[in-house]
Amino acid sequence: MTDSLPGGPELADDATVIAESLAEPDRFAVLFDRHAPLIHRYAGRRAGPQTADDVVAETFLAAFRRRASYDLRYRDARPWLYGIATNLISQHRREEVRQVRIRQAAVPEPDHPGHGDQVAADVTAGTMRGVLAAALAGLSPGDRDVLLFIAWEQLTYDETAQALGIPVGTVRSRLNRVRGVVRAALADTAAAGTLREILSND
Repeated sequence: MTDSLPGGPELADDATVIAESLAEPDRFAVLFDRHAPLIHRYAGRRAGPQTADDVVAETFLAAFRRRASYDLRYRDARPWLYGIATNLISQHRREEVRQVRIRQAAVPEPDHPGHGDQVAADVTAGTMRGVLAAALAGLSPGDRDVLLFIAWEQLTYDETAQALGIPVGTVRSRLNRVRGVVRAALADTAAAGTLREILSND
């Protein structure tokens, strides 16, 4: 086996690791070690911690089985893995919406109950989170996928398009639609006015 980068085979890019794993299947473990925590975090946010364990295992099993068809022009395999995970999460869509609604209902207790400004800020933050969570739960699956890849996972438009197998233009149009939904949700709440008030005070 040839090390692709100085310092050892663990530093090889994802495409190289996948290519090498065709002859040496054990090499695929490098990809798991490198990206499993990211996929677990993503799946946990969307479908809960219990489902996340299954999604991670199923994602890397599917990736291993499909590795011969991986497009080696893409040196970073994260979008590919996120795409596989998203398809698996779609099978748990009810659980994803339930998790979103749990976060919507969960308003944290203020750290300093006696401090008026802190209480107001905590209540506002909790309300805003509830509004945003409700808006998120109401999005179509495709729109939600785009939003979460860009907002949570910090993928680029191109990487999001690769993950979902859609044109970049579709990513942009979905994101614009999501922004409109979120703006509308905030505009219809008292929380939006409270937030403007807080931001206008120096």
